[in-house]
This record gives sequence, structure tokens and C-alpha cells, in this order.
Amino acid sequence: MYSFDMESPSTVADAAKALGQDEAQALGGGQTLIPTLKQRLASPSVLVSLAGITEMKGVCTADDGSLAIGGGTTHATVAAEAGAYAALAALAGNIGDPAVRNRGTIGGSLANNDPSACYPSAALGSGATIVTNKREIAADDYFQGMFATALDEGEIITEVRFPVPEKASYMKFEQPASRFALVGVFVAKYADGVRVAVTGASEEGVYRWSEAEAALSANFSADAVPAAPSGDGMISDLHASGDYRAHLVGVMTKRAVAAAS
Repeated sequence: MYSFDMESPSTVADAAKALGQDEAQALGGGQTLIPTLKQRLASPSVLVSLAGITEMKGVCTADDGSLAIGGGTTHATVAAEAGAYAALAALAGNIGDPAVRNRGTIGGSLANNDPSACYPSAALGSGATIVTNKREIAADDYFQGMFATALDEGEIITEVRFPVPEKASYMKFEQPASRFALVGVFVAKYADGVRVAVTGASEEGVYRWSEAEAALSANFSADAVPAAPSGDGMISDLHASGDYRAHLVGVMTKRAVAAAS
């Protein structure tokens, strides 16, 4: 590690102002940023902690019926309080270990957009809205590739709004050491159709599997899930080949649909 200044604002406005400084970096739960700093892969001169901003925490039902979760809400709190969206609560309760779940935040996870993280599939699979201190961004427009998002420099995720589906489930094939998703699939059935979002598989990061969405919108059954996609463009590493990950996409989708049904 190296020396840096630390600021702990108590409001979103003060945090945005602090992030306007040169080489300032937001710090959520620190589950990704702190290890990154230890490896000297990032070198901000100022860390702006978002942990003390009360207005960014909590779970509630919005006026439109969606589930609104503050960007600073920990995974453990989502698991405990998002019962109105059981699939999302279950997803949060299976992220990492208790230490990670009690420090990591939903806003931090979505801002980082790790290609194997769980929350991006929930946001994309639910058609969520990412609310920042500047604007609202539809999930379909928010995710822009591996570790890439639509966020501008210094923009803060203050809230995430999840439309609650008729049925939903998330199935994750874990990488046992990290508990990240080797492949994870989030399936959500709404009145106007089914959304299927895949994490951990593609070199492009989280994505929607359109062929499965079309088939499941016509027949919401595990038997309707199409053949597994091609392994082309899938992540291939020491944990699994691209072809194996493609196979798992089909398997996890069928399991998610069966569980939701």
C-alpha cells in the first residue's frame, strides 16, 4: 500500500464534491478496491468513503411497486430485507462469505461490474434502473462490457430499482475458492415476457440470452430452454474452457427455470 488521504462525507452531495478532486476514488465496501490497492493496480490520491451516507442505505418499496435498494446497502441487508423479491434476496445471501456480505455493497458491485459478479445478472435480468446522483440509467444501457459501465467519472450509484417479477430464480455454478460465478443465470418472468441474464461466461461481461428469452416467453418450462450457446466468445481460463462455460449456460438456465416454476 501507499499513502493517500481519506474523506468520509455524510451526504451524497458532499461525496460528489469530494470526488471532484484530482485522482479521487469512491470507496464502497472495499471488497474489490482494497485488494486492488494492495496489489498497486490503482493509486488514487484520495479515497472517498461512502459508508457513512445514510441516505444511500436500506430497502423499501417504491411508489411504482418496484423494490428500491440504496446503493450503499450491504449484501447481508439485501438478503435479510429484500423478501418482496425472493430471488434477489437469495442471490445476495450467497455472495462470498459472511465477511464479504457484511461489507460489500450492491452499488459497489454494480459500479465495478466484475464479469463474474452476481448482481449484474440480477439487474440486467430484472430490467432494473440504476439511479445515480445525476440521472437514471436502464440496465440494458448501463452494462457496456467487462468492468465497463455507463457511469461517468465521479458518478455515484445512489439507488437501484428492481421491478418485481411474477417468477424468478438465480442459479450459480460457483468457482469454489472465490465463490464468484463460473457461470450464473438469472431468469425473471414478467407479464410482457421473460428476461434471461448470464454472468461469468462471456468475454463481453454480463449479457442477455435472447434465444432463451424468446423460447421461455412462449413456454416457461425447463424443456423449452434452447440448446446451449456456442463456446465462441466465452471466457476460457484455468477454471473452465469456453465450451464448458457455454454448456453451463444451458444447464443453469434450465435449473433456474425449474426453480422459478
